[in-house]
Amino acid sequence: MKGAAFSRIVGTGSALPERCVSNAQLVAELAQRGIETSDQWIVERTGIRQRYLAGPKLTSSQLGYQAALQALHSAGIAAGEIDLIICATSTPDFVFPSTACLIQAQLGCAGAAAFDVQAVCSGFAYAVATADAYIKTGLASKALVIGAEVFSRILDWNDRGTCVLFGDGAGAVVMTGSDSPGVLAARLHADGRQQHILCTAGNLSGGAVVGHPFLTMDGPAVFKLAVKVLDEVAREVLDLAGKTPADVDWLIPHQANIRILSAAAKKLGIAESKTIVTVDQHANTSAASIPLALDYGWRSGQIKPGQHLLLEGVGGGFTWGAVLLQI
Repeated sequence: MKGAAFSRIVGTGSALPERCVSNAQLVAELAQRGIETSDQWIVERTGIRQRYLAGPKLTSSQLGYQAALQALHSAGIAAGEIDLIICATSTPDFVFPSTACLIQAQLGCAGAAAFDVQAVCSGFAYAVATADAYIKTGLASKALVIGAEVFSRILDWNDRGTCVLFGDGAGAVVMTGSDSPGVLAARLHADGRQQHILCTAGNLSGGAVVGHPFLTMDGPAVFKLAVKVLDEVAREVLDLAGKTPADVDWLIPHQANIRILSAAAKKLGIAESKTIVTVDQHANTSAASIPLALDYGWRSGQIKPGQHLLLEGVGGGFTWGAVLLQI
């Protein structure tokens, strides 16, 4: 199969659990556990006003499947035409098979390559860059790229510093080969030496959980490193594409914290009015946050044909990456 000159995004989709939990509701639930916080404390430090939380039977693959259906409908492409499925997730349904394979089964498109990418909150950027390479080298022609998470399952609900930050959800895009510009540039990085500042260091062994099964985070260290590497990788991608921050129509960062979003935009010299923000609605949904924000911008009409979008993510590992797109 001959590779395409470019890959491009031709459809987006998203899915959220039914249960929307406001800060006020969460504060009341935490108070029953003896954990004190407030809506004001959460909003001032994070920008989060609500989040969606999955019920006990809702899985990452089910959310990913729902988002995939929307993306396929948006693109006008049948599931049977897809020849590559990549799912970015840190909360898979099983140890194996992959969440991508489970989504494939629900879609009914057996035969397509399917695998998961684990780069935590950078996962969607990693997955888009991987699909871009597959399409350009001819290993795929139509790809379904998904970010799906149920982070509520790995939260310590007695830790005020982390449990208020995250939500559940999924976002997806369809990517195809194209003769016109789509993915203009992508760069991915990691520094495993920083693994300790954001991790969930548990695993299964002999039928029991070994290690700490909940997310832990050194907030100040994450903030400091995140702002630095997001600025560096954004400039790296722009330079690679022969563009400048002034060429960016929309910055779509990982929706971790409003302070990180604002600092990243300010360092790049991009107005906050050109940053798509959904952290107030969804909280931090890890690998799902960028595609959820992208779908929001797409469906709201903010994103228009011909515009340049800068996607950037940073997460545990420590990983980070950016992708420059033309729609």
